[in-house]
Amino acid sequence: MSMCDDTLLCNYPKCRAKLCGFAWVTACSHAFCDQHGSGEFSRSPAICPACSSALSGKLDIVRTELSPSEEYKAMVLAGLRPETVLDISARALAFWTYQVHQERMFQEYSLSRAEGQVKQMEKVLTQQNQSRELELNAMRGEVTSLKKVMEEYKRKYSEVSERLMERNRQYQKLQGLYDSLRLRNMVVGDREAPRQPGPPEFNTGVVRQPSPRGSPHFLGMGPEGDSRLFSSLEPDAGAKTFFQFSSPARDRSRALLKKY
Repeated sequence: MSMCDDTLLCNYPKCRAKLCGFAWVTACSHAFCDQHGSGEFSRSPAICPACSSALSGKLDIVRTELSPSEEYKAMVLAGLRPETVLDISARALAFWTYQVHQERMFQEYSLSRAEGQVKQMEKVLTQQNQSRELELNAMRGEVTSLKKVMEEYKRKYSEVSERLMERNRQYQKLQGLYDSLRLRNMVVGDREAPRQPGPPEFNTGVVRQPSPRGSPHFLGMGPEGDSRLFSSLEPDAGAKTFFQFSSPARDRSRALLKKY
């Protein structure tokens, strides 16, 4: 029975539905819904599904209407002696009281079971929290150690960066010195480089004209080239020199000498 209303509940272990319309009641003070009552009590011998009591009597199982009509209420106890009416009422109230007590016991059992489950879950949760706390502390320690390692790497990186920058500055300085020295050496070398010896020039007082075809070619200078140069100036055999050519004055003087 529900603790907050006056409705009976089916005592079948897996049902516990509110009873309405018709219900099956037993001599062992249990009530079942029409569906489970008709299904369980159709067998022979009938056994109570709630307490496993044998129900072999003719009136051990009764299918009753939970909301009887006014005519039924007026006639069901009519003609009975007052003590009989009171006895029937007392038995009906005892059945109702047992249902209330049974429902309270069931609710207490459900509550204790739920509390046990809650305690078990709290215990498991506490263990899980402790394990998670240990893991979290271990991870915090790892994070702290990794931060220290990272700081150490940052310090080494800054040192290496400073060294690299210093090396780059030194390299740039040496490169500038090298370029200036190379440029200075190039300028000094151009100034002090000896002039290459060339062929000797002879001033004969004659303007050289392009030699015609067949004239001697001066192929080289030096001892052999000088001999070629002077040999070309010597007269050929049978050829007249410059002073052997006749002139008009010279021809007249020769004629006078022969006459006298």
